[in-house]
Amino acid sequence: MSARLEGKLSSAFHALKYRNFKFFLGAQLISLVGTYVQNVAQAWLVYRLTGSATLLGLIAFSGQISIFVLTPLTGIVADSKSRKHILFATQIAPMLLSLVLAVLTLSGRVQVWHVFVVAALLGIVNAFDYPVRQAFVAELVTKEDLMSAVTLNSSMINSARTIGPGIGGLLVAGIGEGWCFLANALSYIAVIVGLFLIRAESSPRKPAQHFRAGVAEAFHFVRHTGPVGGLMVLLGLISFMGLRYEILMPVYTREILHGGPTEFGLLMGASGIGAIFGSLMLATFGDVRTLGDWAALAAAGFGGTLVLLSFSHTFPFALGVMLLIGFAMVTELDASNTLVQRIVPDDLRGRVMAIWTMMLTGLAPFGSLLVGILAQHFTARRTFAAGGMACIMAAMGFGFSLPILQREARKLILRRERADRDVVVAHDQ
Repeated sequence: MSARLEGKLSSAFHALKYRNFKFFLGAQLISLVGTYVQNVAQAWLVYRLTGSATLLGLIAFSGQISIFVLTPLTGIVADSKSRKHILFATQIAPMLLSLVLAVLTLSGRVQVWHVFVVAALLGIVNAFDYPVRQAFVAELVTKEDLMSAVTLNSSMINSARTIGPGIGGLLVAGIGEGWCFLANALSYIAVIVGLFLIRAESSPRKPAQHFRAGVAEAFHFVRHTGPVGGLMVLLGLISFMGLRYEILMPVYTREILHGGPTEFGLLMGASGIGAIFGSLMLATFGDVRTLGDWAALAAAGFGGTLVLLSFSHTFPFALGVMLLIGFAMVTELDASNTLVQRIVPDDLRGRVMAIWTMMLTGLAPFGSLLVGILAQHFTARRTFAAGGMACIMAAMGFGFSLPILQREARKLILRRERADRDVVVAHDQ
């Protein structure tokens, strides 16, 4: 049994044998730690200046609405242009924006409208960055190691979620929000250097269709491919009602737990630790044939832990619940992401992952706006409970259709594997 477990653990880290993937992973870790430090500082800055949960929701809305509007365009770009070159641009732009916010804050001239503008511009950049980054990971490894790459990439993101908020909370408490923004600006240098060190890159594929036809083809694939469509709908519902819990954490920390930025950072760090365990567990014990089961169970578990959070009144108990929230949330996201990437054809990958981004992050602004208003009128605790119940119902709906979707998914994956083998044989000849 121990030898079998050791073999599974080894397969979970197979993607690290690729030089390009290691450079990408390490550089992204440094940069994302800076991003989460800035997120903590930005949320605390806005709440300190205004004391308004509604404004926290509006700031999040301004930073995410561009992703919903622009992702059809960015999907076409991801499939037709050099993904590496796009990533260069999407690192330089936020570095400059973070630097501007740092200067305004450190000089004492920052106002809430400044944060709105910077958040909106960062949203435009992220609309290009997110789907391109998802598709770029698939270029750095072979398809056999794609699950390992997706889960390790997710573990890296959640390591940043663990480290970043904790550092951010301590920095905000110790030296103020402005230095957090400056640290984030400097962290983008790591990604720029890492991209320079990545040597190989797949040739960009240019869609044959016109822009509108290319977008329509991607939506047609999602709509008529049962497993992909089902996962997208589940993801969108969870994103809209559940994943926006993070914007209410400053309110929850101060008004219910009577804590400050340090407690806020520790709570977010606990969520990140749980998320790391979720990613590693899925990479170790998950199987492509059972990813649908993982997604359904984790979605229900995520909803249940949000309901549990609504009953938490003490910091130690809330810390434990946040561990479970991070675990369930990332298990669902990783299982869905891996299954979609195994099914989607290479020539549609950028556009389909753009739709994925739209469902995960593009719907977020509407959810952010909703939870901000609900929390202002009905308290953060009741908003957590309502979001959790909605996630449980979404998971139940997905679970009822799961047997049919799993059969179709197996056929599609086998078809993709045969097509990949035919390509390899043709290339060798």
